[in-house]
Amino acid sequence: MILRRLLAYGEQPSGLPNKSGGKLATPRTRQDMEGWHGWDQYAPFYDWENARTVGRRDISFWQDLAKECGGPVLELGCGTGRVSLPLARTLGEVVGIDRSPTMLRRAQRRLRRAGLAHRLRLVRGDIRVLPFPSSSWFRLVMAPYGVLQSLLRDRDLRDALASVRTVLQPGGMFAIDLVPELSRWREYDRRVTLRGRRGGATRISLVESVRQDPSRNLTIFDQEFIERRGQTRSSHRFSLVFRTLSVSQMTGRLRRVGFRIEQVAGDYQRGGWHPEADTCVILARRDS
Repeated sequence: MILRRLLAYGEQPSGLPNKSGGKLATPRTRQDMEGWHGWDQYAPFYDWENARTVGRRDISFWQDLAKECGGPVLELGCGTGRVSLPLARTLGEVVGIDRSPTMLRRAQRRLRRAGLAHRLRLVRGDIRVLPFPSSSWFRLVMAPYGVLQSLLRDRDLRDALASVRTVLQPGGMFAIDLVPELSRWREYDRRVTLRGRRGGATRISLVESVRQDPSRNLTIFDQEFIERRGQTRSSHRFSLVFRTLSVSQMTGRLRRVGFRIEQVAGDYQRGGWHPEADTCVILARRDS
């Protein structure tokens, strides 16, 4: 099984450094930022926020696609397991890879509670250099919810696409979910965008600022999560940065590294793409 064979290819328990990670540096300026900066700090709030935004509206799409393609399946940027865990209930062989040890620790706890450790393997690694053997395992590689938009330079995206092609079986599917409207977000400063409770006693507010860097096609989200429990108040600040590419730019880059575009959809029901769509799903196959 793929989950057993992973042990022979340098799989790291979540939370431990490996050759593509180690202690994560804090950027000194926005110019220094990498797409993976901020995600360790985001981990305690990721599930809370996503339950109020994207929720589960994309889950059935990924489950249906996995059934269609068959396993094994690899999810890029699996985070806390929002997609990987439901997928593991559907399909027997799933691998999730993420760079953030903090995200992976949360995914590991959810995995143990769900009793799915025999169906889902979590790996810490860099999606630009996937730590799996060539052309022998995956029938489907998934990049849900804009994960490729955390690659802020063209060379990073090129490396990731080439690495995905390497680990896909010939004819295997690469499915990409992009958030196309990021570059259209208006800038604002310190706006309360979410409020709610966690665990009954803890109240959380998200205070957010949005900045655009059109010269680099980047959207920067400065986040402050404020927790209140009784008279205790704590604040957690970090930034997340995403890059926007047009559909033609992304499909062109896929073709250049050896993918054939099968479909471009504008929703999770595989409806046609249009410029005002809230999402963009690209399905591409690896050429033989």
